[in-house]
Amino acid sequence: MEAVLEKRKDSKMTGKTGSREAPERPRPLGMVRNIGIIAHIDAGKTTTTERMLYYAGKVYKMGEVHDGTTVMDYMIQEKERGITITSAATTCFWRDHQVNIIDTPGHVDFTVEVQRSLRVLDGAVGIFCGVGGVQPQSETVWHQADSYGVPRIAFVNKMDRMGADFDRVVSEIRKRLGSNAVPVQIPWGSEENFRGIIDLISMKVLTFDEESLGSKINYGPIPSDLAVAAEKARAELIEKVAENDEEVLAVYMDNPDVPAAVLKEGIRRKVISGELIPVLCGSSLKNKGCQQVLDAVVDYLPSPFDVPMIKGHHTGTGAEVSREADDFGPTSALAFKIVNDSYVGRLVFVRVYSGRLKKGQNIYNSRTKKREKIGRLLQLHADSRTDVETLFSGEIGAIAGLKQATTGDTLCAENAPVELERIHFPEPVMFMAIEPKSRADRDKLAEAMNALAAEDPTCVVRTDPETGQTIISGMGELHLEILRDRMLREFRVEANAGKPMVAYYETVTKAGRGEYVFDRDIGGHRQFAQLTVEVAPGKRGSGNNIEIKLSKNIVPEEFWQSIEEGLNDGIMTGVLGRCPVIDIAVRVIDAKFIPEISTEVAFRTAAVMAFREAVMGSMPEFLEPIMELEIITPGEHMGDVIGDLNGRRGKVREMEARGMSQIVRAGVPLAELFGYSTAIRSVTRGRASYTMEPEQFEIVPEAIKQELLNR
Repeated sequence: MEAVLEKRKDSKMTGKTGSREAPERPRPLGMVRNIGIIAHIDAGKTTTTERMLYYAGKVYKMGEVHDGTTVMDYMIQEKERGITITSAATTCFWRDHQVNIIDTPGHVDFTVEVQRSLRVLDGAVGIFCGVGGVQPQSETVWHQADSYGVPRIAFVNKMDRMGADFDRVVSEIRKRLGSNAVPVQIPWGSEENFRGIIDLISMKVLTFDEESLGSKINYGPIPSDLAVAAEKARAELIEKVAENDEEVLAVYMDNPDVPAAVLKEGIRRKVISGELIPVLCGSSLKNKGCQQVLDAVVDYLPSPFDVPMIKGHHTGTGAEVSREADDFGPTSALAFKIVNDSYVGRLVFVRVYSGRLKKGQNIYNSRTKKREKIGRLLQLHADSRTDVETLFSGEIGAIAGLKQATTGDTLCAENAPVELERIHFPEPVMFMAIEPKSRADRDKLAEAMNALAAEDPTCVVRTDPETGQTIISGMGELHLEILRDRMLREFRVEANAGKPMVAYYETVTKAGRGEYVFDRDIGGHRQFAQLTVEVAPGKRGSGNNIEIKLSKNIVPEEFWQSIEEGLNDGIMTGVLGRCPVIDIAVRVIDAKFIPEISTEVAFRTAAVMAFREAVMGSMPEFLEPIMELEIITPGEHMGDVIGDLNGRRGKVREMEARGMSQIVRAGVPLAELFGYSTAIRSVTRGRASYTMEPEQFEIVPEAIKQELLNR
């Protein structure tokens, strides 16, 4: 993380004097903001986004999540459940700045949407519930933003709710997220007495006119009973900004009452470098504080000009390549999402990092090494689209007409090829079997599965080699339910689905080696290949790494792909219980090739068998997904809750008092959590609530291993 922040500071200090802008672009690059709205489920992301669009004049009526009338939650499944399932992009204008917004889901099952959105954004607004504070998914999305070095501001929402506590939430952001959170606003009152906000920059009280739905803001002097607290909070803000900021420090030394303009510039520099998180407050549902969030986006979050140049690798030489936001530079864009639109067809969402994308031009895909023609270019507003002729550097839009692009592909100029870092996604934790109800649905099911897997990288479709069943894997019960529902409604596929089941994996616990000689007559022709493979355990969560350490004189390079495909076959099918193998390093260290009789089929088969032999000699074990569970329960039910967790093989890690309630954080195997919502209601008489998210994979106990082997 420090390296990322250093890069951001260096980039800000050196500037980008080489950036050039096309005269026809609608807004100068410095007046563009690409931001995401991130938070735990039910913190108020979509409600806040709806208010921002209303005040910016993008929509003329505020939609409500509970009524199913929001613009950003446009899927039928979102309207029915009152949650965000897929990230929606839109563009609005505030203070003459172009603000591209992506509203992301808060439910853990759809964390992939947050992951790929943060990959292409320059800044983010983290929303926290004034009552719930930092919740499990808040931590997940915050750390995802940390991994990409995305500058953030924080908005403490629902200050009008019973139990809202601004100071506690700020303290939790500092403690649990390790962030330098500093209020730039403090609330005037709380719970039912929440009246407005005190702006520490201008030292004014802001109240919001109810008749105009908060559009009219009244500015007044700070009440005498809050003056001391406001002065203290402003002094703390100035001290935090003046740390390591020479310009603000120089002004502060002459005059402790730093002017607002100087303070804003200092905050902006600290936010872009990742050293400061300004904290705002309000109530989106009551139309209080949302315009100030837009102001903070414009004032503090970076433009594409302010962030470091994107780095990638030349597809031919492998050398590191940089691309800066320059309309006249070589084109480079990242495809971060695929959507199948019933009217437009297949849409590829892209972030343009350098150069321009023009309607009708050919674009080169660095993964497929092929050219494709851009059919249409679209600017996005949730489920509606506007045709444009050009997407400029720093912009987010969609391309219609690309058939071969997938999530994570780099689209670039053929004479300046570059491959940007791909987006990494978590492993699925649940699966279910699915089959068509009739023969007529078989082809439609396959088509639907392919389309859903192309849209969602955490939706993995495979065929069980023994039963022939189609298996669909996802991130949780809700994820699988939504996929099944979309098949029925969008693709008109009638299908039977089994019960969701835990997705177990396999791994190795020590290094091992395997050798296999494939020498057979097939169809009257002898086919030969010999391979020696080594496997070793990797760090938990590191994924798989395949390395072919062979000289081209031993095995010609054209056979290497077959070897890699064979190893991937072995990884997908495992050795203990047909479960995929994860977190291993695989190396091909020796081989034998006979020119006349060695074939691709022989090498692929030898790779599978040598891999299996190596894994069997490396003490393979099953892995199961462990969920991080956070339970909020009344104190009198604490013993029952912990007793129930112990019976589910859970490990309690932390307990914390919050008012009259107790918070329990524990790690529990997913296999033990089916039906937990009913159980926790029974144990606590319906008074407890909980949230959970995937945490890691752990080796199963011996008794569970024997059950899996005997299945």
